Amino acid sequence: MTLVSERIGQYFHDGHRIEYTEYGAGSRWVVLVHGQLMPRRMHQPLARKLAASGAHVVTVDLLGHGRSDRPADPLLYSMTAFGEQVIGLLDHLGAERAVLGGTSLGANVSLEGAVLAPDRVQGLLIEMPVLDNAVEAGILAFAPLLFVSRFLPFAVTGVRMLSRAVPRGVVPFWVGIGLDTLDQRPAAMAATVHGLFFGRVAPSSKQRRAIDAPALVVGHTRDPIHPAADAEMLADELVGARFVAARSILEWRVAPDRLDDIAVGFVAQCYDDDASAGRLLGG
Repeated sequence: MTLVSERIGQYFHDGHRIEYTEYGAGSRWVVLVHGQLMPRRMHQPLARKLAASGAHVVTVDLLGHGRSDRPADPLLYSMTAFGEQVIGLLDHLGAERAVLGGTSLGANVSLEGAVLAPDRVQGLLIEMPVLDNAVEAGILAFAPLLFVSRFLPFAVTGVRMLSRAVPRGVVPFWVGIGLDTLDQRPAAMAATVHGLFFGRVAPSSKQRRAIDAPALVVGHTRDPIHPAADAEMLADELVGARFVAARSILEWRVAPDRLDDIAVGFVAQCYDDDASAGRLLGG
């Protein structure tokens, strides 16, 4: 793979520090957002692949995640607040428009960004959105996390200490991501899950249907928290969206070439089509 530059930066949103990593350079901006409680590093492989193709990619730790600030106030956490953080990141970077994308939580945050600032969205790269068909499984998955972080904080702290004891350089990449995900602070974890648990999961269907941006939606079979039915429904709602079925929830983790190539082609098309339209209008 072509080597690309990588730079760590930070900005402040409503007084809280948000950390991010830039890959590559240029004006073809792409912002990738992680899954719930996961670090931005989960998107490092895709970011490097996109940057090698000429994109300027930014991965970001939302508030309460990774190396960004982790306040313990649940009122600070919501899909809308996360969407505002992504738009604030674009302002900080001086990026007029960007392809917004992400996985699970990151997918829904990208949709929020498209609703909040449609003129800033060049396209949407959505993997595993969490919509109507995932409500029951989501409750079963995240209610225990809320309970443990609120009432058994010593368990969260103990897991954090164990995860930190493992050097990241000696384990496979995705094992390291799993260990980073276990590196939680009880109060901040409880606040994050609480804020998302009792807020809206995603923009309404009416709002989603009003999004007018190219979209690539990736869904997985046999994934109850991120059912393919949600991804297919979203692809039907979004104007001109394309649905791609992943072979499994692990495909983009362990055998990413096919989906990486599709993503690279999609980002290029978002910008190439826009440039062609501009030439036509200019002529």
